[in-house]
Amino acid sequence: MAFDEELVERIRGVLVDEPDLTEKKMFGGLGFMLEGNMAVAASSRGGLMVRIDPEETELLTARPGAERMEMKGRSMNGWLHIDGAALESDEVLHDWVAIGLDFAGTLPPK
Repeated sequence: MAFDEELVERIRGVLVDEPDLTEKKMFGGLGFMLEGNMAVAASSRGGLMVRIDPEETELLTARPGAERMEMKGRSMNGWLHIDGAALESDEVLHDWVAIGLDFAGTLPPK
């Protein structure tokens, strides 16, 4: 499955004024990188992948549509998948993108 082009355009709309941002195709999706660190991505399985503070994993997975990312059968703290149906509201999408950007901004540039 390819990433959702409509979601990509919505993410770009949220990030339009964000400096130091690049896009990169990865894992079949499209990642949005802040100084080389992935903040969010339009996932190849649909929905949004969000990089978060691993210590906030439990708190953020309580939100509708949020679950830990699974990579190669392994559940990952610090990475969430947000179901596309949970992203219908622009406000909700903006909140998730802001969470990813905030965490990526704490990481050293690559």
